[in-house]
Amino acid sequence: MIKIIRIEPLEGKRLRLYFSDASHGDYDLQPLIAQHTELVQPLNNDDYFKRCYLELGALCWPNGLELSPANIHRKLAERQLLRYEEKVA
Repeated sequence: MIKIIRIEPLEGKRLRLYFSDASHGDYDLQPLIAQHTELVQPLNNDDYFKRCYLELGALCWPNGLELSPANIHRKLAERQLLRYEEKVA
């Protein structure tokens, strides 16, 4: 099962996410925020957006919003936005 193991907030509504399979990618949450649902509206506030945290490998915010790491990983892979860490011999 894929998990997110580290988060780095970037400019705009993007996060650099590091996954348990040694991949990473930049995930843009603007399309999700544009849906204007009750749970995602607080993400418009930059300070709140940066309050993201990991719980059991899922991307979360204090209001209960939780995003599936497997779904994010799949979307990044489909868009060819995943990069894999080079292993040093």
